[in-house]
Amino acid sequence: MGRKLFYCAAVIAIAAAGIYLNNTSMLAQHRSGKPVLLAHRGIAQRFDETDLKNDTCTASRMLPPKHDYLENTIRSMQAGFAAGADMVEIDVHPTTDGQFAVFHDWTLDCRTDGHGVTREHSMADMRKLDIGYGYTADGGKTFPFRGRGIGMMPTLAEVLSTFPDRRFLINIKSRDPSEGEKLAAVLNGLSTERRAEIIVYGGDEPIDVLRLMAPDIKAASRKSLKGCLFGYIGYGWTGLLPDECKQAMMLVPINIAPWLWGWPDRFLDRMADAGTEVFVLGPYRGSDFSTGIDDPAQLAQLPEDYAAGIWTNEIEAIGRLVK
Repeated sequence: MGRKLFYCAAVIAIAAAGIYLNNTSMLAQHRSGKPVLLAHRGIAQRFDETDLKNDTCTASRMLPPKHDYLENTIRSMQAGFAAGADMVEIDVHPTTDGQFAVFHDWTLDCRTDGHGVTREHSMADMRKLDIGYGYTADGGKTFPFRGRGIGMMPTLAEVLSTFPDRRFLINIKSRDPSEGEKLAAVLNGLSTERRAEIIVYGGDEPIDVLRLMAPDIKAASRKSLKGCLFGYIGYGWTGLLPDECKQAMMLVPINIAPWLWGWPDRFLDRMADAGTEVFVLGPYRGSDFSTGIDDPAQLAQLPEDYAAGIWTNEIEAIGRLVK
């Protein structure tokens, strides 16, 4: 009996040592380079993030403005890159005249002087709108950007032509499979080098179609993000990766990152070898809404010489600290 216990203990110890050696970053080569900063919506107005839902009108709960940039505009993207962003996240909707509007909301009513579902309008009509119309920081007493956002909603084509050598993360806002097909057609018209600078994420259905039609584009959906994260937590210790972690994007809340097998360097090497880019978010607190790395205290939680993606809503502050 004693010998059996000894052998069992020895097997467990050897297995534990194998798992440790296969996952410790102490034996992995340190990744050189600097963080890749992702500016969410360019430089945008911040808002009260309490109890956010998918249909919350964030423009009506704007915090007192520190600047006059409006999200998803050419001007805000230019400012984001100037502040140190390596990549800018933008939101797109198809229009009735065959283009993609760069705009966040599913409807026009919150942020603009227009009405109705965004994708049910033509780009020609939406160019006439004031995208700063609905912003207020005092419950509707004043609207500091009203009249200052007329004609500022760009198309995806304008964004890509204005920034021919810049990287973008494109967010599909719907669950419509045809939107994946339309976006794939646009991206397939770009050069191979240009497509390598773009990542797409969004609803499961359009992303599934886009992956089929544009397989060289890195892409992620809600389903694949969860499948990659939970699958890796489940058996990443083996060095094997879920299919959802290949040629994709992985979003990692900063409070979960230390629990990932091989964090940071061995984990990041595995993802890079699979063609996947990793971006660290702010802490996960149990809801579908995630914030970014938006203050020095959160940035300080990253490993020293961290050399992968950082998602931020405060590129002005984080860009100064990192660059």
